[in-house]
Amino acid sequence: MPRLSTTLLATAGLGVAGLAYAVAEAHRYTLRRVEAPVLPAGQPTLRVLHVSDMHITPRHKGREAWIRSLDALDPDLVVVTGDFLAHQEAVPTALSALEPLLERPGVFVLGSNDSYEPRPLNPARYLWSPSELQQDRAMLPWGDLVKGLREAGWHDLSNARARLEVDGRGIDVRGVDDPHIERDRYDEVAGPFDPDADLALGVTHAPYLRVLDGMAADGAGLVLAGHTHGGQLAIPGYGAIVTNCDLDRARAKGLSRHARPWEGTGDPGLGGVDGRGSVLHVSAGLGTSPYAPVRFACPPEATLLTLTPHA
Repeated sequence: MPRLSTTLLATAGLGVAGLAYAVAEAHRYTLRRVEAPVLPAGQPTLRVLHVSDMHITPRHKGREAWIRSLDALDPDLVVVTGDFLAHQEAVPTALSALEPLLERPGVFVLGSNDSYEPRPLNPARYLWSPSELQQDRAMLPWGDLVKGLREAGWHDLSNARARLEVDGRGIDVRGVDDPHIERDRYDEVAGPFDPDADLALGVTHAPYLRVLDGMAADGAGLVLAGHTHGGQLAIPGYGAIVTNCDLDRARAKGLSRHARPWEGTGDPGLGGVDGRGSVLHVSAGLGTSPYAPVRFACPPEATLLTLTPHA
């Protein structure tokens, strides 16, 4: 009996230690730097700051300050791929966090958590299937968020297209509303990207294959997405357990290639404007649901992408 008690105490101790680590990791904000070869030959580099899944609340002062500090990176373009909010009163905090960056060219899309208030859920169910929207969730003031971002000059790409001039380069950009709750209407923005643009950019919150396929088929050189939280809970040596969408686990975060639908997946190289599909970057995001404030082997992140000429 004493041996059993010792075993139970040791197991409980490990569980508490693991939980404490996962809670701490959720606040270990990390900047990743990557290069993506998506610009025409001979072009100078272009810096794109990719922020996603802030899930911010008024009490997230540390997260707010860290996001504000990203302005020191001097990005040429800022892209936010949704899920800004996690509280009824979070819009002022979200806009304050982004305030220095709002002086720069920027685009954004929304995620489902910008529209609907979070609520407690059993996190284990994500292991079997993607989460589903509960229709009785209270609405968040997403309209105030969009108004603030638009007034600052940022482009709302929710089922919309735009043409930007950034650092002397022409960017043909399009996006969709959140595919996770089936608000994407890619047919409304579909069609070949401008062949004269220096960058063909696609933006989505959730990286569902139907959206990635459409953007790649139309000639997107680069597609940016969030939503997955990089799995949020990962296993060292194995990676993300789930992606909360139909994207494969291997691409839950970071850079990968997304082939055009007719090209297959045999080429392991990155895609881009050289005709081998699109470069896909999925951000692991900065936040979590307030009711599951843990991460394991998957720290919160923002990414500075340095776009370079393709070979």
